[in-house]
Amino acid sequence: MGDKANAHPGAAGRATAADHPASVRNVVLVGHSGSGKTTLVEALALTAGAVNRAGRVEDGGTVSDYDEIEHRQQRSVQLSLVPVEWDGYKINLLDTPGYADFVGELRAGLRAADAALFVVSASDGVDGSTRMVWEECAAVGMPRAIVVTHLEAARADFEEMTRICAETFGGDDPDAVLPLYLPLRGPQGPDGHAPVTGLTGLLSQKLFDYSSGERKESEPGEDLLPEIEEARNRLIEGIISESEDETLMDRYLGGEEIDFKTLVEDLERAVARGVFHPVLAAAPAADGARQGLGTVELLELVTGGFPTPFEHPTPGVTTIDGKPREIKACDTEGPLVAEVVKTASDPYVGRISLVRVFSGTLRPDETVHVSGHGLADRGHEDHDVDERIGALSAPFGKQHRQLSHCIAGDLACVAKLSRAETGDTLSAKDDPLLMEPWEMPDPLLPLAIQAHSKADEDKLSQGLSRLVAEDPTMRLEQNQDTHQVVLWCLGEAHADVALERLRSRYGVQVDVVPHRVSLRETFAQKAAGRGRHVKQSGGHGQFAICEIEVEPLPGGSGIEFVDKVVGGAVPRQFIPSVEKGIRAQAAKGVATGHQLIDVRVTLLDGKAHSVDSSDAAFQTAGALALREAAADARIHLLEPVAEVSVLVGDDYVGAVMSDLSGRRGRVLGTEQTNGARTLIKAEVPEIEIGRYAVDLRSLSHGTARFSRSYARHEPMPPQIAERIREEAREAS
Repeated sequence: MGDKANAHPGAAGRATAADHPASVRNVVLVGHSGSGKTTLVEALALTAGAVNRAGRVEDGGTVSDYDEIEHRQQRSVQLSLVPVEWDGYKINLLDTPGYADFVGELRAGLRAADAALFVVSASDGVDGSTRMVWEECAAVGMPRAIVVTHLEAARADFEEMTRICAETFGGDDPDAVLPLYLPLRGPQGPDGHAPVTGLTGLLSQKLFDYSSGERKESEPGEDLLPEIEEARNRLIEGIISESEDETLMDRYLGGEEIDFKTLVEDLERAVARGVFHPVLAAAPAADGARQGLGTVELLELVTGGFPTPFEHPTPGVTTIDGKPREIKACDTEGPLVAEVVKTASDPYVGRISLVRVFSGTLRPDETVHVSGHGLADRGHEDHDVDERIGALSAPFGKQHRQLSHCIAGDLACVAKLSRAETGDTLSAKDDPLLMEPWEMPDPLLPLAIQAHSKADEDKLSQGLSRLVAEDPTMRLEQNQDTHQVVLWCLGEAHADVALERLRSRYGVQVDVVPHRVSLRETFAQKAAGRGRHVKQSGGHGQFAICEIEVEPLPGGSGIEFVDKVVGGAVPRQFIPSVEKGIRAQAAKGVATGHQLIDVRVTLLDGKAHSVDSSDAAFQTAGALALREAAADARIHLLEPVAEVSVLVGDDYVGAVMSDLSGRRGRVLGTEQTNGARTLIKAEVPEIEIGRYAVDLRSLSHGTARFSRSYARHEPMPPQIAERIREEAREAS
């Protein structure tokens, strides 16, 4: 691994179907936006011989030619798969977006991978969101390694960044995060900066020089030996402290020289078990060079130290009716169990699904069963259908190379799955199964939209359905109260990408409009009303009169109707008509057009005509009576209040609580949690937290998360209520 003798100089250029799960490595790259993940993927592809020196695949396009939106925004916005081959292994590199708005793509990458490379910029350090992902990986025992990039920056310090990573990621055991190599710097330039030209292997005590564009091995000079010795001793102690051979530490402390082969094997086992996390350095190849610095070492770490798919436990599997089903991990001859981890649309091919096969073997042109994923609340319908899949392929930039099959443990793109969405399970049609879904972040930023023109209106529904099919972190809401179409997103960048995809991919132009919350009305005092609907102008007339009393009720009571008519003033058959008219008017509102709630309406008296009274007439009279009662009463405007839970680092608790108070929030309490974090619970009016997903991220530097749930409606402050009434009057 990295220090192995006779390192492979480069390998096959074409990604092919894997023959055995043991030869597959699925690796997800994690890191903040701008840390260099995509650049690192391109450097690894170049070293593996999958692209030429210009970074282009043999049949056109670059490895990073994924999405035109990414090129315009100069950042990754979706999960991308780049398969390469190295030394007889197939490595599926899963490049994830680093921006918090696209954490759904990151979680899909974590689901599909067996190990993670955390990419850290030497000039930017480790951000809060990267720390949170590390903790997620630690919770499930996923093997991790750290790659330090941007060593060419003027103030880049590999040793300091390694120390920061050990403190940040090591927890109680900083010796679980140690470098395998030390950067080798060349002569200083005119600006005083000494570029990194190679690496010093701490286990092998060899120099690996990349200055010529090819990795060359040599012996270190005497001046480097003291520095190597100190770092090497600490690395060896870190490795053997995790060794399964309990005698190894005693032998080492007793002065025995542990042989190189034993150290490498123990290192690989410790990495695969997720208890030791090596730190490496990497840089893209210089112009004309064939290998980027550290790329050979990194590929050897992946193939030698990262686990095979056999070591990835299969997520929970059940039958369609919910009975648990035991599935052997990575059994190529077992029942087919695969999962759609990403869905994309190609203008020429149609829908393309990126699939991870957990059991069995997937083949082109076979019929599979598509099982739904239980996200109906987000606009993703549950599925339970059979579909014939199209071709299997391995993506590379904009190219797709045909595959003959995809075995358990491998990934492939599947064409023509018109019904399958991200998170769906593919299984045999005669043995349908369902995988436990992975956790999806809850979209909490509302984006209210409307069609720009009549032509766009005709295409909007289909465009939105395709959009949410691709992205399970997006929720589509058709709000019945405000009559708005709302896309719930993870942040502003997520919303921008959604709008751009609607426009460029589905040809739908939309306008963004202010998001409205679902307000309510109620009576603040008892009031009476009389509804008179009398029309007699020839022919069959209309006659209905009713008298009502309205009084407020406690929150959550809804509309209560009471009949106190005596003496048959309103015939029995028309009393339900009065109630129906009152309820219909309550749904429309009586003051500002918002639904009326929490009142008791009592029907006291009325009049009817033997010929001209009718169901419709008494419905109208009931509505008129309610409107008249409202005209003489004080009406409270009610706003929805959300129960908000904010998980935030202790450093930002004061700022978050102050911000909540400024949003008319009531802090209910705080609770200390693990990892120097505090859970804050509060009640906040929903009208005040429309942009809280964006504001909280800024306030906490991306380290806080929150959830919200509806609590109740309560009276709005008079000055805000008056503004809403004024807006309603202007709109009418």
